[in-house]
Amino acid sequence: MARSSRSQDWGFPRWRGYGAASAATQVRMCDRHGCDQPGDRPAPKSPNSRERWYFCETHAGEYNRNWNYFEGLSAEEAAAREASERRDAGGFAQSAHNSWAGPGDGTRSRDEMRALDALGLEPDADFEAVKLAWRRLAKASHPDVKPGDAEAATRFQTVQAAYEVLRAAEERRMGLG
Repeated sequence: MARSSRSQDWGFPRWRGYGAASAATQVRMCDRHGCDQPGDRPAPKSPNSRERWYFCETHAGEYNRNWNYFEGLSAEEAAAREASERRDAGGFAQSAHNSWAGPGDGTRSRDEMRALDALGLEPDADFEAVKLAWRRLAKASHPDVKPGDAEAATRFQTVQAAYEVLRAAEERRMGLG
């Protein structure tokens, strides 16, 4: 019997099943000795090299735990490379001004901006100015100074809350919190 050269898809290639190709797919195995898992996570064989190992997830994690990015560099060269890479990526850290904080240089959150507004300060005020404004306003509206005045008590609570927000932000900036 002669073999037919006619295809069975009747002109509609979508009728064939997906993945119906007869060729086997190539699966790369993990390069770790004795591992039989697929090696689908590339890792460099040495710093600044194009050659790669291919590990499974478990062995890639083990490899990365022991990876030294600055291997083969002197302390000065490692410091210079780190400084240049921080300088190059510094734009990402400085892009905080694109947040929804409003006016200012972009280093303050929306809550900090509201707190500065409650204290009657400019967006670029330093923490010493915050302390001075807080003391002045707290003394002026303290409940002991104005007993029985509900509006002064509310102003005092607002000033206290604003100061707490700004103090916590300053501690975070200084690395204390």
